[in-house]
Amino acid sequence: MKIVYRLLLILHLIVGIGAMAGGLEAILNPQSPMGMPTTTLKNSPFTNFLIPGIILFVVIGLGNIISALVFIFKTKLQGYISGVISFALVIWIIVQCIMLNDIVFLHVLFFSIGVVQAVLSIAVLFERRQFPTNIILSLYSKLRR
Repeated sequence: MKIVYRLLLILHLIVGIGAMAGGLEAILNPQSPMGMPTTTLKNSPFTNFLIPGIILFVVIGLGNIISALVFIFKTKLQGYISGVISFALVIWIIVQCIMLNDIVFLHVLFFSIGVVQAVLSIAVLFERRQFPTNIILSLYSKLRR
C-alpha cells in the first residue's frame, strides 16, 4: 500500500502545482492567459478567464496541494479528501470540455489522472476499512459464508 500513498502524493502535487500555475495565469491575464483567446469561451457563461482561473487555482490547485499535505501528515481523512478532490478534477475536466466544446490531449490526460486518483483513494478507504467500504466488506464477508 505504500506505493498507493506515494503515487497519490505525487499525483496531487503535480496536479496542484500545475493548476495553481494555470489558474494564476488566468487570474493575472484574464483576457488571454497563455495566449488563449476569450472567443473559446463562447459556449460558457464567462466573458473572460478570471472566474475559471480562480476556481482552477483554489479548488483544483490548492485542493490538490492540501490533499498532498494530508498524505504527508498521514491523517485519518486521507482517502476522503483525496477522493473529493479527485472527483472535483474529473468534473472540472468534463465541464471544461463542454464549455469549450473541444477535447484536447491535456483534457484526456488530466481526466485520466483524476480517475486514477479516485480509484487509489477508494483503495485507501478499503485498506483502512473506512465508511462506506467497511459496509461493503461486511456484506461481502456475510455473502461468502
